[in-house]
Amino acid sequence: MTLADLGWTDTLATAFAPYAADGLLPARVTLQLKGFWEVTQPDEARLADCTGNFLNETTATSDMPAVGDWVAIMPLPGDPTRAQIHAVLPRRTKFSRKAAGVQEIEQIVAANIDTVFLVSSLDGNFNLRRIERYLSAARASGAEPVVVLNKSDLTPAEVADRRAEVEVIARGIPVIVTSAVKRGGLKALQPWLRPQTTVAFLGSSGVGKSTLINEIVGEEVLFTQEVRNIDGKGRHTTTQRELILSPDGVLIIDTPGMRELQPWQADESVDDVFADLKELSLRCKFTNCSHTTEPGCVIVPALADGTLERARWNSYQRLLREMAFEVRRTDRRASQKGKSVWKKQTKEMRQRVEEKRGDD
Repeated sequence: MTLADLGWTDTLATAFAPYAADGLLPARVTLQLKGFWEVTQPDEARLADCTGNFLNETTATSDMPAVGDWVAIMPLPGDPTRAQIHAVLPRRTKFSRKAAGVQEIEQIVAANIDTVFLVSSLDGNFNLRRIERYLSAARASGAEPVVVLNKSDLTPAEVADRRAEVEVIARGIPVIVTSAVKRGGLKALQPWLRPQTTVAFLGSSGVGKSTLINEIVGEEVLFTQEVRNIDGKGRHTTTQRELILSPDGVLIIDTPGMRELQPWQADESVDDVFADLKELSLRCKFTNCSHTTEPGCVIVPALADGTLERARWNSYQRLLREMAFEVRRTDRRASQKGKSVWKKQTKEMRQRVEEKRGDD
């Protein structure tokens, strides 16, 4: 195996040059644990932690290594199984979301990916509104999104209608129907499964991500389990993010199922996913139309006669509110940071004036 087999490129080599001059080695993050990372080189994998300098210079959680990242490491002397991470190379793409909880924290789900497979099942887990959220986050990632509708064997009578519904909101993004347990539709994924390229499988619990990966790899490299009989929903199988090299040379990232997905700074991508609704709202008489009681509004009558699906409109409005909140939060932090800097500079200036008076 070579660095190229792990996804190494000339662009990465250029970015790594200063670290190479310091005697560091390139490696790719292939497993994320609590406080540790598995970093892989062509010859071996090591367990690594971050240096104190790296941690001191890191200002955001999103700057920490994530699965798919390329890092600069130094093997620990006397222990060939351990290493330290000195730096994370610039990311080409990243799929990120707001971390679960009340704090506004960006969580990197996967980095440096070429294609992101957004997996949804066609059973009781099927949810158009959730797919819209994944599409928004995927468009913002920089990677090529592909929607995968899995478990077609469970609801054969509904496959055609549900695929048509997804194609409407996907707006040109490929939609592939598969049945992992019966290997149906897997050949349709082949155009994106190329050697030395990185793909990530994302979706909620129980949609069949791990089963799909096992079928693609050709062996059971990931543990799977059946969905709950009581409600048809899935159980958490994957508990950590992991990058796997398939026998065909494809780099595959498996991720835990996400109960909640709020895209991180995906305002433009939200408009892309809901371009039809944005275009429709621009036909209103007033540019600041609230789409409630204003004369000349085109949204209200469209909702009333059913030409505009209320659930889709509500989903669009909810995402816009979340993005607006994120903008306000960012502006507030920037303002607070500016005030803090101003106070610090003023304090330092006063200290210099007092020191000068003392000298005089």
